[in-house]
Amino acid sequence: MEKERSFKEAMVKLPPGFRFHPTDEELVIQYLKRKVFSCPLPSSIIADIDIYKHDPWELPGEEGQEKYFFNIKEAKYPNGNRPNRAAATGYWKATGIDKPVLSSRSNQVVGMKKSLVFYRGKAPKGVKTDWIMHEYRLAEAGAKPCNISARKSSIQNYMAPVEDWVVCRIFLKKRGPKREARVEHGIHLSSNYRTGFIDFMLQQQNSRNAREDINNEESSSCSSTLTSSSSKSA
Repeated sequence: MEKERSFKEAMVKLPPGFRFHPTDEELVIQYLKRKVFSCPLPSSIIADIDIYKHDPWELPGEEGQEKYFFNIKEAKYPNGNRPNRAAATGYWKATGIDKPVLSSRSNQVVGMKKSLVFYRGKAPKGVKTDWIMHEYRLAEAGAKPCNISARKSSIQNYMAPVEDWVVCRIFLKKRGPKREARVEHGIHLSSNYRTGFIDFMLQQQNSRNAREDINNEESSSCSSTLTSSSSKSA
């Protein structure tokens, strides 16, 4: 009950027809940077949730829509910088290399985007799912204080980052209809589809040969009929 209550409090309902689809730059500059430096946010639509305490399908949000959350990175070891990626029944595994997020004005790198895939079970023998997470963090160029007026009594809050915040986009990867299988929580439980190859050139050649055979048979039949008629006349 407590978890359900906190999830409902975290969810923000948008009016019908409205969707929250920020760009990478907007997520980093307008939301993450403001969060890090305690600046006012454009909207409270992104909730603060420890995503690593829950499985991705348990997190609040509309079904089939992308989910956005603020999260504080945790260290796996007390004296280490390696983030803890373990979740409720699985873990998040990074894939590929981190991609830079560029400012459209200055073309500077203001953030970095890390891609992760959710696995059920324990590493390294987890079962890969279709749940994807993009984790955004500030880069050095983006780690400058917000340029927002503040009262003298609260200037310090705007000048230094207070937490090691990241913003996360979580979604279930969509598959084409020919590749669909029975799926539970993004895990493919069966995949009996086989890719077939149809040689249309060979089919056309076979059809052409069949027509030629029919024509030859008809020509032969006509020749036999003419020969028989000529013999009777003689």
